[in-house]
Amino acid sequence: MIGPVMIGPSSSHTAGACRIGLLARGILGVGPRTARIALHGSFAKTGRGHGTDRALVAGLLGFKPDDGRLPSSLEEAKAAGLEIHWSVEDLGNVHPNSVRLELSGAGRKTEVLASSIGGGVVEVLEVDGVQVRFGGARHTLLVEHEDFYGAIATVTRVVADDRVNIAALSCNRDRRGGEALMCLELDARLSDAALHWIERIHGMHWIRMLEPVMDEA
Repeated sequence: MIGPVMIGPSSSHTAGACRIGLLARGILGVGPRTARIALHGSFAKTGRGHGTDRALVAGLLGFKPDDGRLPSSLEEAKAAGLEIHWSVEDLGNVHPNSVRLELSGAGRKTEVLASSIGGGVVEVLEVDGVQVRFGGARHTLLVEHEDFYGAIATVTRVVADDRVNIAALSCNRDRRGGEALMCLELDARLSDAALHWIERIHGMHWIRMLEPVMDEA
């Protein structure tokens, strides 16, 4: 196995952690001003020595795993006014390299549970308490919406009209008629016009078009 291209020392504890931070920043949609970071398992026990804390914060600042600023990300965060609160928690039946990030900024809030599963590969498991599963290897459209009849068909019709292929699709809800989260992994980024149309659909709370965070194959 060759890769990933990164600032070391660990693909799972450093590169993977940085990618989790990048995805969480993308889900918030803006640079966070406050971050509450709960480390689980191996992340909590050995993370500091492997640079997990610096890598997570680097991702929140928008730095990629090979960014030379990663080792000084805690200082970069302080200079940028990013307030960070650390804790150690048992996050349940998840991978040992897992973390929960509660982010806020510009009037927005989000909570992300994610794992680094080895070799720099990551999985996002929950967003705002709703189950989801994606790894950031593709362009990913997240849509938080009311659970209503035809929601998936309405969104996928816009994607088809934009001539973008769907590689994977999932949708989960907290309860019938409650909050739902749609996740579409795409072969290309949607156009701004298509994103605008989805935003205007009744019952949509927010949408995020996430760029890939994994290395190209």
